[in-house]
Amino acid sequence: MCKKLTPLVMGDLEIKVPIILGGMGVQISTAPLVGAVANCGGAGTIASVGLGQNVHGSDIDFVKDSREGLERQIDEARKVTKGAIGVNILAALTNYEDLARTSARKNVDYIISGAGLPLKLPEYVGDSKVKLLPIVSSAKAADLIIRTWKKRYDRLPDAIVVEGPLAGGHLAFKPEDLLDNKKNSLEDIVASVLKTVKEYEEKFNAKIPVIAAGGIFDGKDIAKFIKMGVSGVQMATRFVTTVECDVPESLKQLYIKASEKDIVIINSPVGLPGRAINTKLIDKVKSGEKIKIRCYYKCLKTCDARTAPYCIAEALLNAVRGNLDEAVVFCGQNVSKIKEIVSVKELIDELVEETNTELNKK
Repeated sequence: MCKKLTPLVMGDLEIKVPIILGGMGVQISTAPLVGAVANCGGAGTIASVGLGQNVHGSDIDFVKDSREGLERQIDEARKVTKGAIGVNILAALTNYEDLARTSARKNVDYIISGAGLPLKLPEYVGDSKVKLLPIVSSAKAADLIIRTWKKRYDRLPDAIVVEGPLAGGHLAFKPEDLLDNKKNSLEDIVASVLKTVKEYEEKFNAKIPVIAAGGIFDGKDIAKFIKMGVSGVQMATRFVTTVECDVPESLKQLYIKASEKDIVIINSPVGLPGRAINTKLIDKVKSGEKIKIRCYYKCLKTCDARTAPYCIAEALLNAVRGNLDEAVVFCGQNVSKIKEIVSVKELIDELVEETNTELNKK
């Protein structure tokens, strides 16, 4: 019997191709890319962080501008696709509640939330039908979220995203663990989360799909985790070098030209380590230079502009402005394997074909 990828099912939401676009901020996972992924049967995720930060100066209304920026992205995505679209919201954002309520009001299909424990997320979406997918990096975190949501809101996660240490961006691991690829492997974390989730599925007679994320590059990786028992995967870095990703060509070429030695672990001003491609800005910070900050809003709960060596929001925005020397460019560990720019359809078709081939190997 021929095995093949099966849809990711979360209640009444079915994602034909069980690949979720990771929410890449700032302003990378936007409507053109989101719509293209959804049109190919996957799930397109808008990154909500930084959508209102094109406005400069003291007159910025951070909450209002961010909300309107997210609303525009959702509307634009809906214009180009009838497929599944969702929003990634960092729990560390100061306007987290407003973005969650906005996403629910705009009837997105799902919300993915990490960078902290989203313990109050069900409260913010109320009776909305939006699916809620917390991101965890341990079975302990998964257990806490499930117990808390059930006790406070009589609700279970619609799925759980398990992110390992090979992911890009801000990570919930110690910096030294990120340099040791054998410690806290995604495989080990997924296995422990699957065990924890199974206990709750049996206890509450429910289904909680587990989604693997972080360092997944090709069909071999996808098949490996499908065989372990996950229901889908989340991928981000590979989608930057697609035709539909609305970022400068120079940024895509930086990904293509990156080698393993170009990948660094940084200490972000938000208080978390992160994986990025080395840039002149990162070199400056490593040498002890402090980049002047003019912060007219506080976008992250854990960032102190008085002591931060640079503004992470501005640095991430510089990447999509093409100002790469003054940018932080997040990436997954496997970025050096990317060799060309392809369409989203070509990439997803390739991933599905590779996965199905691997699933049928004895």
